[in-house]
Amino acid sequence: MVLYFSGTGNSRYVAKIIAEKSKDDLISMNELMKTGNKEELSSPDKPFVFVCPTYAWRIPRVVTEFIRSATFTGSRKVYFLMTCGDDTANAIGYIKELCEFKGFELQGFAEIIMPENYITMYSAPEKAVAKEIIEKSTPFILKLAENIQDGKVFDPFTAKAKVKSGLVNTAFYGLVVKAKGFHATDKCISCSKCVKLCPLNNIEMSGSKPAWNNKCTHCMACICGCPVTAIEYKNKTQGKTRYYLDTF
Repeated sequence: MVLYFSGTGNSRYVAKIIAEKSKDDLISMNELMKTGNKEELSSPDKPFVFVCPTYAWRIPRVVTEFIRSATFTGSRKVYFLMTCGDDTANAIGYIKELCEFKGFELQGFAEIIMPENYITMYSAPEKAVAKEIIEKSTPFILKLAENIQDGKVFDPFTAKAKVKSGLVNTAFYGLVVKAKGFHATDKCISCSKCVKLCPLNNIEMSGSKPAWNNKCTHCMACICGCPVTAIEYKNKTQGKTRYYLDTF
């Protein structure tokens, strides 16, 4: 079973390739979170493969919380694949702790370089550059799919850059990850796509425009998925390229 969490499509892209090559079930954690579905997740014969982005050099807290609370039956073997713009630092250290908590046998871990999407702090690449990054990473993703299908164990699980995944991650969530600052401009066409895209049901329509509540994970789905570029974050995103993989 391949489970993914994705804000702007990078991890969904990886997960689809893995699931197609291994002829396995593809499950959106976004949808399970959004609907509050608590059904047992069962994979009798194949490993669980978790695919998610890197948030401040760790897996997103909402993904950790989902995995900790969900019921998994069947195979205890798992793989973790993380998309990132640069590196995952010591994310593996926290993944190993999560696996120990769930009784999982960690078979493999990999970081996959994909286009940057965190436009509240950085700049997303232009479409042509983003396409090049994806094309460069695709052979590696296919190789990972082959290794998973063959049941191979990979990555030496070397811990590194502990400060980034520890202190910086804590500061990031405490100081940066807030919904306050997102707003819709007069370009908004009241299509409600941002409401549909938000995995945490944090956005609702207030009159003709979206309004953000206090639960946010900064997945960038709303701001990057808006079809008319009507959503901004404070004064940090004006004029920046939006990256959403489905638009390619």
